[in-house]
Amino acid sequence: MAISRTSPDFWRTLFAFTVPSLIGVFLFMTPVPVGDVVTIPIAVMAKNVQQFVAPFIHPLIVAIVCITGLMSLAVSVFNVKPFRHVHIIQHLFKVSPIWLVTRLAGMVFILMTYFKVGPHAIHSDNTGTLVLHDLLPVLFSVFILAGLLLPLLLNFGLLELVGTLFTKVMRPLFGVPGRSAVNCVASWLGDGSVGILMTARQYEEKFYTEREAAIIGTTFSAVSITFCLVVIGQVKLEYLFAPFYLTVCLAGFVAAFIVPRLPPLRFKKQVYIDGSPADENAEAVPEGKTLFKHALDVALLKAQKAPGVKGTLQEGTHNALDMVFAVLPVVMAVGTTALIIAEYTPIFQYLGKPFIPFLELLQIPEAEKAAETIVVGFADMFIPSILAASSIESDVTRFIVAAMSVTQLIYMSEVGALLLGSKIPVNLWELFLIFILRTIVTLPVITLMAHWLVA
Repeated sequence: MAISRTSPDFWRTLFAFTVPSLIGVFLFMTPVPVGDVVTIPIAVMAKNVQQFVAPFIHPLIVAIVCITGLMSLAVSVFNVKPFRHVHIIQHLFKVSPIWLVTRLAGMVFILMTYFKVGPHAIHSDNTGTLVLHDLLPVLFSVFILAGLLLPLLLNFGLLELVGTLFTKVMRPLFGVPGRSAVNCVASWLGDGSVGILMTARQYEEKFYTEREAAIIGTTFSAVSITFCLVVIGQVKLEYLFAPFYLTVCLAGFVAAFIVPRLPPLRFKKQVYIDGSPADENAEAVPEGKTLFKHALDVALLKAQKAPGVKGTLQEGTHNALDMVFAVLPVVMAVGTTALIIAEYTPIFQYLGKPFIPFLELLQIPEAEKAAETIVVGFADMFIPSILAASSIESDVTRFIVAAMSVTQLIYMSEVGALLLGSKIPVNLWELFLIFILRTIVTLPVITLMAHWLVA
């Protein structure tokens, strides 16, 4: 039921909607220039947190991953009596056997990496050390701040307003609710991990069905503008950033339109996390109402039910703990494993060979060398650009490899591990298949743009 404009609670509710939502928009979605790059305030804050904890960040992360592994063993296997009725401990550490093994593997890998013991392949500079020193500190700071502050976006009506307004765009084009536009913008301006955090939380709260959460998590957790600058700089084509980013946006749009209509995303169920069916009329505009009036009413109803300051802080703390303890061990385990495979085995090179005829058909120069970079991006998004910079001379091909690595989107050293560590319903095989589909769909678009834009 809509809140009456004459009700004494109307202005109080409007204030409760407007102020937290504007703060959330500023923190997560407002571009701010910092030096030579454009980023968002939450990313600046995360970098400051990272610098503050830098003197002790690695021992702290090692402790978190080890606590997660040992507590998961105590709760999931031994069912230690003092922990049986503590809700937060059960929520954080009661896991299935496969996730228990993953968390324990993450604990073993991080100990071997931190103390430089065991096989060199695990703790080398390009495998475990890269994950521990370059990736986990960034994720830790992002998780802490994003977890604490995400309720500003999620709980006070902003997503309801945007979701209702954008339904007529997002639903027919991409098969997802309008509120997913906020996820995309937060990822695009800030970091893909923020988008996954938002998607996972909304899936758990029954705002997204299994299919919608899987589509949004694998399609709309876009690569940030800042990272695109890093990638194009790595292949020494900084002067082409504008056409490069135009190409990335166009290819990403095409992939977002096509890939959700193909298996495995097409076959995901339209049910919520508890198995209940999707509400087909959830986004319908009642008769006699304009779209904006309905959107505002829905937003105000959400704001009216929002928790107070204490409840918001409690939820934010819960979010942060959930991501730090649940995801960091998975990133360490899965990311290190993927990088070991990329660095010490020819598996990704073999998997890339079938793409050589496809690349030759698209008239891509140095097709054989380019093919070696295609599948290795599944391990880490940055590896293709590193390989291209050192082995490929053609500007066109380096442009293609850089753009492809960004639009493939699924890479196991971060995004893939985050998705697997969340409750979003995708498994490793499905992620690899989506990665291949995105490659096949985006490569012709990128190649066409490269031949046109790169002299």
